[in-house]
Amino acid sequence: MRSEAHLRKEILPVPMYQPQDLALMEAALAEARVGEAESEVPVGAVLAIDGHIVARGHNQPIGLCDPTAHAEIMVLRAAARALKTYRLAEASIYVTLEPCTMCMGALVNARIARLFFGARDAKAGAAGSVYDIGRDGRLNHRIEIYPGLEEERSAELLQRFFARRRV
Repeated sequence: MRSEAHLRKEILPVPMYQPQDLALMEAALAEARVGEAESEVPVGAVLAIDGHIVARGHNQPIGLCDPTAHAEIMVLRAAARALKTYRLAEASIYVTLEPCTMCMGALVNARIARLFFGARDAKAGAAGSVYDIGRDGRLNHRIEIYPGLEEERSAELLQRFFARRRV
């Protein structure tokens, strides 16, 4: 039986980010806007190794008629093709919204080293908000997770998108 302390979510301070991290999240925000222009939920992602972008992706489940076509999955697919490997152990991924359970599972399976995300997802987030898949010690890989990078801008993009859809 788990203790009550084990079940409580630990609130971590937002780390100080490097200029490179901000630039890479800016690229992810640009990808989110590409998705928005295609009438997709505006979530964007970039995958980088040593600060260099290897792949970009944005949500495309509507356009591709594919429920798995989330930004994270799209960027993992593109990076794996570009690098000709399914193991991305040196990679960092920057995404505008906290990944869901499907995407966190894919990031673990790809052996992603670091995840930086913007807006938290209080309903379906799997990087600490609802679930904590990337740091689950029962799995064979753990991911360094850095939440809150450009959180306000990422959340605002999503809020504006959904506000327009409700009108």
